[in-house]
Amino acid sequence: MTPGGTSGAPGVVVVTGVGRYLGANVAARLAADPRIERVIGVDPAPPNPELTDLLSDVERVRIDLDSLGGLLADLDVDAVVHLALVSAPDPQLGGRTGMKEQNVIGTMQLLAACQRAPRLRKLVVRSSTAAYGVSFRDPAVFTEETEPREVPRGGFGRDILDIEGYVRGFRRRRPDVTATVLRFAPFIGYAADTTLTRYFSQPVVPTVFGRDPRLQFVHFDDALEVLHRSVAEEHPGTYNVAGPGVLSLSQAIRRAGRVALPVLEPGLAGVAAVARTLGFGRYGLDQVDLFVHGRVVDTGRLEREYGFTPRSTAAAFEDFIRAHHGGVVVTRDQLAAAEQLVLESIRQVRSTVQERS
Repeated sequence: MTPGGTSGAPGVVVVTGVGRYLGANVAARLAADPRIERVIGVDPAPPNPELTDLLSDVERVRIDLDSLGGLLADLDVDAVVHLALVSAPDPQLGGRTGMKEQNVIGTMQLLAACQRAPRLRKLVVRSSTAAYGVSFRDPAVFTEETEPREVPRGGFGRDILDIEGYVRGFRRRRPDVTATVLRFAPFIGYAADTTLTRYFSQPVVPTVFGRDPRLQFVHFDDALEVLHRSVAEEHPGTYNVAGPGVLSLSQAIRRAGRVALPVLEPGLAGVAAVARTLGFGRYGLDQVDLFVHGRVVDTGRLEREYGFTPRSTAAAFEDFIRAHHGGVVVTRDQLAAAEQLVLESIRQVRSTVQERS
């Protein structure tokens, strides 16, 4: 048993979202724990071929979350780890509509199945610090009790608020189940491949003119450690999970050896277009607002209750830099197209300013 919790490793664990990197790594780590008898990975799609070896000791079941009820009852499942969340809309998977169906409707279906599972005694849900939203009215540091001052503009943040609301309802209906909600800061580190890491991998990084937000990250390995302990130990409640300390956006860009490209805030649509042209992922309002306002959370509850302190935000970011030394190769055509998009964005902003004056 690790410090900070009591012994209580479940016998049979179901992990959702094992077709993706986070779910596969969590399932593999739990399967390697001798205290856990059986790990079942659930995902409607087959895992990425690169993850197949990682899941060699995990039993895989290809079903949707709305079909999970029978599985939980038939296998006498003790714990469920819900990681099947989508943080950005994918046009190939239905865009924002598909994202909301996966996050919100999928979680509702999972919780309904959990409510009917008689032997279930533990539920661990991946959440996000996006639950706090971001605005100029926000406090300098968020605690777990801080209510968002405004509803998040981005779809992921709104989904997180809905998901946590459903978990609160589940806690009332099943007080016998230990429910743990983990609000993760953005993942970073040598293995992370996210919208955020692709943002910092660009040779020219778009920023908002006049803004230098404070940012917090959590190292991917530390996220795995917290998820593992949440299953193997008893930690009811909601926890912020982030690396102590902060980095300003300008500091992060300098440490990554990149060049900042300030863009006026009305031209943020141009920034997103630049990212798409360079092939660095999908930037939604959640990411844009983060790079305008920043977000810092207090992790004292996590450190006290788990007896574990993640490595600092600066150390996690340094690990990411070492792993991505040399950056991303961008073709001449991609750069030329990006330059044109930036110029067009600047022209649009100038035109807007002239019209208003």
